[in-house]
Amino acid sequence: MSFLSKLIRHKPVEMLQAEAGKRGDFRRVLGLWQLTAIGIGGIIGVGVFVLAGQQAAINAGPAVVLSFLIAGIASAAAALCYAEFAGMIPVTGSAYTYGYAVLGELAAWLIGWDLLLEYALIVAVVAIGWSGYVQSALASMGLDLPVWAKGAANPDKPGQLFDVVAAAITLGVAALLTMRTEWGARLNTFIVTIKVLAVMLVIGVGAFYVNPANWVPFIPARVIGADGVSHFGLHGVATAAAVVFFAVFGYDTLTTAAEESKNPQRDLPRAVLLSLGISMAMYLAVSLVLTGIAHYTTLKTDAPVADAFKGLGLHWVALTVSISAVFGLISVLFAFMLGAARIWFALARDGLLPGWFAKVHPRYGTPFRPTVALGVFTALVAGSTPIQKVAELVNIGVLSAFIVICSSVIVLRMRKPNLPRSFRTPLVPLIPLVGIGFSIWLLSELPAITWKVFLIWVSLGLMVYFGYGMHHSKLEKLPQ
Repeated sequence: MSFLSKLIRHKPVEMLQAEAGKRGDFRRVLGLWQLTAIGIGGIIGVGVFVLAGQQAAINAGPAVVLSFLIAGIASAAAALCYAEFAGMIPVTGSAYTYGYAVLGELAAWLIGWDLLLEYALIVAVVAIGWSGYVQSALASMGLDLPVWAKGAANPDKPGQLFDVVAAAITLGVAALLTMRTEWGARLNTFIVTIKVLAVMLVIGVGAFYVNPANWVPFIPARVIGADGVSHFGLHGVATAAAVVFFAVFGYDTLTTAAEESKNPQRDLPRAVLLSLGISMAMYLAVSLVLTGIAHYTTLKTDAPVADAFKGLGLHWVALTVSISAVFGLISVLFAFMLGAARIWFALARDGLLPGWFAKVHPRYGTPFRPTVALGVFTALVAGSTPIQKVAELVNIGVLSAFIVICSSVIVLRMRKPNLPRSFRTPLVPLIPLVGIGFSIWLLSELPAITWKVFLIWVSLGLMVYFGYGMHHSKLEKLPQ
C-alpha cells in the first residue's frame, strides 16, 4: 500500500454497521431518556451559570442572547448532521468514527486527537466554574477556604496557588465513570433533573424582577480596552458567540456512547435533537432574564446568576441556584469525560494508540484506563489555570469536528445516496453548508492563543500518528 493510500484508507460504512451488532466491549444499558440526559447534561452547565453573565459583562452586554442564538444556529446545523451519522453508524467514537468512514484515517485521527484535548479542556473549564459555585455556597453558609486553595495563581487575586475544589471534582467524576455505566447514567439523569428545575426557577422568579432599562443599550458601543482588545459592539457579540459556543454543544458526547445504547439507530438521533432543542430554549430565556434583573456591568463574577439574585435581596434563590449549580455542573463533567474516554478507547481499539488503553474493566465493563488518565490530566489543568485562559482554548477542535461531520454528510450523500439511514438531515447540502459556514466564521473569531495551542497539539498529533499510529493501525493488518 502506498504512503498516500495509507493516509486516506477508511472503514466502509457497511463494515462499521456489521461490526456494530457484533461488538461486545460494552454493555447496552442506555435508553432514550438516559441518552437525552447525557446530552442536556453536556449542554446546560457553565454556559448558563457562569459564561452567560461573564460574556455579557466582557463582550456583548444584553446582546449576549444574540451570541447564544448565533452559536445555536451553527450548533443546530451540525446536530442534524450528527443525528444522521448516529443513526447510520452506531459505533463509539462519534466524529472520529464518522470521519474514518468517509474521509479516511489521517483526517479521522486528527479529529479524534483534537477532540481528546477539547473535551478534556471543557472538563477543566466546567470544574473551575463548579468550584466558583461551591465556594459561593460555602461562603453563604459562613464557611471559607484558605486563600491559597481558592483558585489558580492570578495576579488579580494574590495568594491563590491551586484550585483544590476543581481538581477534586474531576478526580471524583473519573472515579464514578470507572463504575458501571448505568450507575453513573442514573445519577446523571437525577442530577440533570435538578439542574433543569433550577434553570426554570431562575427564569420563573427572575421574570418578575426584570427591569427593561437594563437592556438599554442592547448592544453597547464598541470600546478598546487598555490591553488593545476590542469589546462590545457587533464585534463583541461575535466574540462572545465564539466563546460561548462550547456551551451549546455537548449532544455530541452522547453519540460516543453508541455501543452502550439499547436501540442506537432509533434513540441516538432523537436524543441529539431533543437535548439541543430543550437546552437552547433555556439558554435564550436565562440570558434575557439575567441581563434584565442586573445591569450587565455587574455580572463579571465567579457566580453571576447567584450574585444577581443576591443583588435583588433574594438570597434564598441565590443559595438554591448555587447548590443546584454545584450538583448540575457535575453532569457536564460526566458527559464530556465520558465522551473523551470513549474516543480515546476507540483510537486505541483501532490501533492508532497503544492497545493497552482499549481494555475494559473486567468487572464494570468501562474504559477505565483512559478515564483515570483523563481524570489526572484535567485535575492538574483545572487546579492550575484560570477559567478565562482555559475557556479560550476549548472550541477549535469541536468546530473542526463540526466541519468534518457536515462535510461528510454531503460527501456520503453523493457517494452512497441509497445507503439506509434511520434519520436524514433535511435540505442537504444547505443545512450542512450552514453548519460549515458558521463554524468557519466562529473559528475566525477565536483568539490567537487558541490557534497557537491548536497548531502545537496538531503537530504533536502528526508526530504520534506517523511515528506510531500509521504502522499499528488495524487496517494495516488487513489483507490488501
